[in-house]
Amino acid sequence: MKLTVVGCSGSFPSAESACSSYLVEADGFRLLLDMGNGALGELQRHCGLYDLDAIYLSHLHADHCIDMCAYFVARYYRHDGGRAAPIPVYGPEGTEHRLTTAYADTPSASSMSEVFDFHTVKPGSFEIGPFSVHTEKVSHPVEAYGIRIEHGGRTLTYSGDTGVCDPLVELARDADLFLCEAAFTHGKECIPDLHLNGREAGEIAARAAARRLVLTHIPPWTDPQVNLADARETYTGPVELAAPRVTYEI
Repeated sequence: MKLTVVGCSGSFPSAESACSSYLVEADGFRLLLDMGNGALGELQRHCGLYDLDAIYLSHLHADHCIDMCAYFVARYYRHDGGRAAPIPVYGPEGTEHRLTTAYADTPSASSMSEVFDFHTVKPGSFEIGPFSVHTEKVSHPVEAYGIRIEHGGRTLTYSGDTGVCDPLVELARDADLFLCEAAFTHGKECIPDLHLNGREAGEIAARAAARRLVLTHIPPWTDPQVNLADARETYTGPVELAAPRVTYEI
C-alpha cells in the first residue's frame, strides 16, 4: 500500500496544510480517507478529480468532511463528459443528510446520491476495492470510527478523531503504520472522549505493538514538537509527524 498525506491539520487548515485527508493506493485503486477543509485542492496534486475509486469519512465534523460539498460540485456539474458516475462513499449514519444540509442548495434532496453511492459504516469488517477493512466506534462527541486497512499482508490503521479507548488499541494491533491523531497537549488540555495528546498516542501505539507511529490532526495552535517529544516518552518505535505531500510505502 501507498499512503499519501493530502492534509493533516486539525480543526482548521494551517498555513502549511489542509485539514485531514489521506490517499491510500494499491493495485491501481485509490481510497481517500476523509476530505476536510482545503483537501480537494491539495488532492489534485496527487490524482485527478475523477480518479478516486472510493471515499471513507471517519466522522462528520467539518474538518473531516466539508470539502465533500465542493467535490459534489465537481462531480454533479461536470460539463466535459457529463455528470460523473456515483462513487462509493462510506460514512456514519446520516452522511448524505449532513452533506446535503451543509451544501444547503442542492437541486433536490437526493442530488448528492446521484454522484455519491452512500454506504453506512458500522463496527465490523468489509471490503473496499482490494482492501480488507475493519471499523470500530471510537470515543468522540459524534459517531466516529477508526479504521484498519489490510492488503498484501500489510496493515494501516487510521484513528480518525478519538479520545483514549480500547477499540483503537485493537485496530492498531501489530499495524505496520499507525496514523494517529494527537490534537491535545499533555498537561494543557484534558477533555475525556474528545482527542488524544502525544503521550496518549504513544501509549496506545505501545499497547498495540504498532511498528510505526505517525502523529496527525495537530491544530495550528498546538506545538507539534512537544507532542512528538511526548509520544517518544511512551513509545520506543519509530515516530514522526505527518506532513502534507509526504508518501509512505507500507
